Amino acid sequence: MAETAYTLYELNHKVRSTIESRLDDEYWVQAELSEVHLNRNGHCYLEFVERDEASGTLIAKARGTIWSNVYRLLAPYFEEATGHPFAAGIRVQVLVQVQFHELYGYSLSVTDIDPTYTLGDLMRHRKQILDQLEREGVLTLNKELPMPLLPQRIAVISSATAAGYGDFCHQLADNRQGYAFQVELFPAIMQGRQVEESLLQALDAIMERQEQYDVVVIIRGGGAVSDLTGFDTYLLASACAQFPLPIITGIGHERDDTVIDAVAHTRVKTPTAAAQLLIGRMDEAAQHLDALSQRLKTAVDQRLMCEHLQIESLRNRIPQLLYQRMAAARQRIHSLQEQLQYSVRQQQKSEAHRLALLKQRVADASPQRLLALGYTLTLKEGRFIKDSSQLSPGDQVEIRFRQGKVKARVNE
Repeated sequence: MAETAYTLYELNHKVRSTIESRLDDEYWVQAELSEVHLNRNGHCYLEFVERDEASGTLIAKARGTIWSNVYRLLAPYFEEATGHPFAAGIRVQVLVQVQFHELYGYSLSVTDIDPTYTLGDLMRHRKQILDQLEREGVLTLNKELPMPLLPQRIAVISSATAAGYGDFCHQLADNRQGYAFQVELFPAIMQGRQVEESLLQALDAIMERQEQYDVVVIIRGGGAVSDLTGFDTYLLASACAQFPLPIITGIGHERDDTVIDAVAHTRVKTPTAAAQLLIGRMDEAAQHLDALSQRLKTAVDQRLMCEHLQIESLRNRIPQLLYQRMAAARQRIHSLQEQLQYSVRQQQKSEAHRLALLKQRVADASPQRLLALGYTLTLKEGRFIKDSSQLSPGDQVEIRFRQGKVKARVNE
């Protein structure tokens, strides 16, 4: 049997004494918050864990406590510095006192916190998301979409009761230029753990009717900076980056950017600024239209001036052109007259020569010429006889000479 036996309390007290005598008063510890509970007395009870980086399995766990007097100072300080609530799921670097109580066992009492460590971890988380989207080739897809020249059909994702949504609609409705906008609200939860799921559902609803809208506006406005964590998720960022319509974000915090701000087509500070952006885009279109109208007017005026000058020039040239045309016509007529007279003379000569030839041929073929050469003409009953077969014995014929004629009878 053992010489000395301890009661449980005695052993735990010995452990406590050993810890208090051997360990320093405080240590900086880095860990993940797996549980955070605030009781009605203002004390905050925690569970610190550490996971294996490769497998994600737990390799260490410890209870922690932030007493109310410390928590009242640390929580606002942490949230103001990081923009993130002091809640489960984040990594922290805290200053702790190692304690061991005979009844409650081992625990860590938090006395201070380093928000820069958590801020760095949050930034690393955002960077990991953006890096993954870049590797997938979708990081800048929404930014590369052309902003419509007239963004009048607007799908808004916001809370129906949010003041920012009211400000946005009021700003659009009361624009001084009188531009007409069509705004349709797709209600969503804009803070808390349901932000991601709610926004994804709204984006899906808009996607089904995307041809009815020009742009998507995600506005939140106001609220705690700590509520922005719902916008820093991979699924939401991926959906926004690959959305087929330009997305404008007006989450409502100038200093703090979210992941969807980084992937959206355009990020503005507030819902009012989002409305002003759309009105400004309409102004640009109107100014461009005015410029085109002025250019058209100037071009028309210049063209009319040129045409007027050309008409004046032509009008001044008409008398000269008419004189030149008339002179050319007179010259042409004179030339044609000469050609006609020449042609007539040539034709007359040709016809006279032809008539002379014909006259000569007629003269050569006349009976008087033949008779003058010693030929005679024989007629029977007044008709010239060309062939002896036309005569018969006993026929009376008339024979004509150059001078005179005789009558004869055919004997055979």
